[in-house]
Amino acid sequence: MPRPSGVGELLAPAAGFGVTLSNFFKKTVTEEYPTEKVPPKPRFHGRHQLNRYADGLEKCIGCELCAWACPADAIYVEADDNTPEEQYSPGERYGRVYQINYLRCILCGLCIEACPTRALTMTNDYELAGPTRAGLIWEKQDLLAPLRDGMLSTPHPMVEGTTDKDYYRGAVTGPTREQEEWVAEHRPDDPSLPVNVAAGMPPAPRGATAQAQAAITAGATKQGRRVL
Repeated sequence: MPRPSGVGELLAPAAGFGVTLSNFFKKTVTEEYPTEKVPPKPRFHGRHQLNRYADGLEKCIGCELCAWACPADAIYVEADDNTPEEQYSPGERYGRVYQINYLRCILCGLCIEACPTRALTMTNDYELAGPTRAGLIWEKQDLLAPLRDGMLSTPHPMVEGTTDKDYYRGAVTGPTREQEEWVAEHRPDDPSLPVNVAAGMPPAPRGATAQAQAAITAGATKQGRRVL
């Protein structure tokens, strides 16, 4: 490239620092985190979540495509067979073990693109920190989506007369009376049963790692608050 000459050569250093000089006299903007938490963009890639169908069955079928797609080798999955007594997802297989190592995860989102059942998605939760390495390995119970109103916790049978394709197509809109009776017979103290919900029974707690993370976040938020 031809070198500038004359006035252009004298102003070349100033032009190189143009961005710096243009911001030199502007007011400094400081995000008061964690006192004031700025919500991320709607499509921000944060913590993962394992989703459920409308009746509470898990969407994960243990295919391990997410683990194969992960460029950082941060996901570990072990599948197992569903049985009439232990039905966790529609179809034949479910994810018995599901781990995400957030020491390795780069939050790229390739895993959710590979999932054939939309079982794995990413939330807007970005507060993933802790004092130990083991505390950053999230297990299945930490990643499972919380039960919505009406959902039954697994395991329980599929809706009568349906196949896994009916679940994939969205034909199942909620649990049936037969499913509720099955859970009541096998797990009468299940917090997701409508009778227990009406009685005020607290929901089942999340995994130990998720609870520890919530406590760490709450403590950091409390410590970061300023006394006015």
